Amino acid sequence: MNASLSDITKQIFPVNELLIKKAFERINNLTKPMGSLGRLEEVAAKLYAIFGGNMPEAFRKVVCVFAADHGVTEEGVSAYPKDVTHQMVYNFLSGKAAINVFANTTNTTVYVVDVGVDYQFEGGKNLLIKKIRRGSSNFVKTTAMSIEEAEKSILAGFDVASDVISKGYNLLAPGDMGIGNTTVSSAVLKAVTGYDTNQLVGYGTGVDEQTVKLKIKTVDKAITLHQPKKDDAVDILHKVGGFEIGAICGFVLGSAFYKRPVVIDGFISAAGFILAMLLNKNVIDYAIFSHCSMERGHKLFFEFIKSKPLFDLNLRLGEGTGSVLSFPIIEASLKMFNDMATFEEAKVSEKLS
Repeated sequence: MNASLSDITKQIFPVNELLIKKAFERINNLTKPMGSLGRLEEVAAKLYAIFGGNMPEAFRKVVCVFAADHGVTEEGVSAYPKDVTHQMVYNFLSGKAAINVFANTTNTTVYVVDVGVDYQFEGGKNLLIKKIRRGSSNFVKTTAMSIEEAEKSILAGFDVASDVISKGYNLLAPGDMGIGNTTVSSAVLKAVTGYDTNQLVGYGTGVDEQTVKLKIKTVDKAITLHQPKKDDAVDILHKVGGFEIGAICGFVLGSAFYKRPVVIDGFISAAGFILAMLLNKNVIDYAIFSHCSMERGHKLFFEFIKSKPLFDLNLRLGEGTGSVLSFPIIEASLKMFNDMATFEEAKVSEKLS
């Protein structure tokens, strides 16, 4: 779809609350005590509303792993060199990474999307090239990217969502790969929320305490230098963001635009999601949050948006792994709604009044 960011955000509407009420009319009459399936019931009602009252019979599931490099790695904020970004892209394409293993167990398709890796790929199956530039700039020295590049990264993610939805996928998740991106995500969350940087910055790839302190100083330095506008997603992305975070933002917008559920993974995906929320708050109606990451700032993200994840398994890998692990839960919600009998259908006596 050839549309401007403004055109897209103007056409994302909230779900119909009456459909949620209608969904619960069925859910509350299924052969079980009312509310006994807890969060599964909430998910089912949300799905019913997202799909406009026309529940699919099944899901076709896809995770799109957005990959990019970050200039801020020059500051020594990661335990790994930036070459790991492109090396991991090849690992994804070979089918040997964690996201591939979990995707195989859940019958999920994996696409890898290069939006800013500092490497020239020759192509490959399930590799999409949407490269904005070969890595963002070091945001403690200059802005991470231009305003034009920020908008391009968002639109790249939107285009990927449009593409996979056109292929028939109806349960979507963004993933991420990019050495240095927990530092960048912390800066994005700091810009939006204003929370204490000490509470937002975590261990990322497994750095030591000294490096965590360096990450905190780096984020504070960038925020002080650039003064990003807390309610302006493009400005934040331009000043302290990353290309994959912009693409995740656009992917979320695309899912909501086309009225498909989007499952949000960990801390990096949260940074992309919160930017999408700044562009249109209605995206939250289309989002299911898979898990709470071990990254410190992820809990604060949930506090800020006033939502909660499905589970907490002490994950902190990214790639979309938490989302893919949540797919069976979401599918169970769908099957509960579609396939369970009501008391009347099963000729089972209801609760005594």
